[in-house]
Amino acid sequence: MTISRSDFPPGFVFGAATAAYQIEGHSFGGAGSTHWDTFAATPGNVVRAENGAVACDHYHRWEADLDLLRDGGFDAYRFSTSWARVMPDGVTVNPEGLDFYDRLVDGMLARGLKPFQTLYHWELPSALADTGGWTNRDTAERFGDFTQVITARIGDRVASIATINEPWCVAYLSHFIGAHAPGQRDIRATARAMHHILLAHGIAVDRMRGMGQKNLGIVLNFDRALPATGAPADQAAAATQDAIFNRWFIEAITKRTYPAEAMAGFAPHMPAHWQDDMTQIGQPLDWLGINYYTRHLCAADPGAPWPAIRDVEGTLPKTQMGWEIFPDGLHHFLTRMSRDYVGDLPLYVTENGMAWPDLVENGAVYDPDRSAFIDGHLEATRRAIADGANVQGFFYWSLMDNYEWALGYEKRFGIVHVDFETLKRTPKASYHALKSALSR
Repeated sequence: MTISRSDFPPGFVFGAATAAYQIEGHSFGGAGSTHWDTFAATPGNVVRAENGAVACDHYHRWEADLDLLRDGGFDAYRFSTSWARVMPDGVTVNPEGLDFYDRLVDGMLARGLKPFQTLYHWELPSALADTGGWTNRDTAERFGDFTQVITARIGDRVASIATINEPWCVAYLSHFIGAHAPGQRDIRATARAMHHILLAHGIAVDRMRGMGQKNLGIVLNFDRALPATGAPADQAAAATQDAIFNRWFIEAITKRTYPAEAMAGFAPHMPAHWQDDMTQIGQPLDWLGINYYTRHLCAADPGAPWPAIRDVEGTLPKTQMGWEIFPDGLHHFLTRMSRDYVGDLPLYVTENGMAWPDLVENGAVYDPDRSAFIDGHLEATRRAIADGANVQGFFYWSLMDNYEWALGYEKRFGIVHVDFETLKRTPKASYHALKSALSR
């Protein structure tokens, strides 16, 4: 790698990220069923119908996994706490779940790692899915209860707390596109989920502030939306995509409003009196997390229902996901958030990474494309800082290969390879390259 720790301001935080359902293994420790378990058990939803029952067995192997972070020279670990592990039915507390996260946070601190907690990374308890999940306003209140329970247990030791990871995925990808649990394709359900997930964020912030908790934020995902051509119709399509994907959540939080281009489709389907929730949703953040992976070229799709957008394949090199590699997009969002929405508020790159079909050969994994990917996006982050964005950390996604949701165990994002038969961990060349960069 050409970039190193010394290229960043003193105190800049380098970490790696994971999510509970993707690595822990959800069939032990008293965890309850989630809507991902039932989604995966339905034919056609997930590659090979794979689920997170065992995943990487981080639940039992967490000490060795934290050692990998420490030995790699990382400063922090971004992890999530499973609602269905802490409260298997969404309501009743499971002491085993609280004990696990107690041990995990203490293990981070013992290794000199700052714990960056995410409250919700998609594992909705099935009992709450049964009552409508995120289409039901009550789920936001129940999320507030979960927030209080887990914060009372580990909030005294975590460095920061994010309420929700990628609300666009929780709401739009899952209720409009139908690619994630619960797999709906319904605009009315989507409009409600898009609003209720933000309400859950606001309620959680309110409850934690009431407990005296500091350093609260949210993690939003951003995807560069560019017009496929200069035609006005394609430019309008890109603007609509930008409104749905990139502007909806940040504008609700910072401006207490929703973008007109998105409301053109959602307005008739919004919950009654949604405007009354915007003060709750729009509480000040202490920091903002930015997840960024790729760009999309948008073209108008005349005759199709709203939003009448189709993707046009780009010409840039792609990852195993088929996503174009476009580091400029990360620079764009870091500077755009600072300029248009949050001013000097601290920003963190909370996820950035690439999937690649990695193989273990002679006991090692050679992945120069991933090392180059990380280098390019760290350079984009450095440029954003130089251009005035208050970026205070960068977390690679992911520490280890894991359960990639509807894509099962096929897509590998980790800097540590996991053999899903034996669960053996093998640090990849990118891990060693990043470790070297962090030592300079």
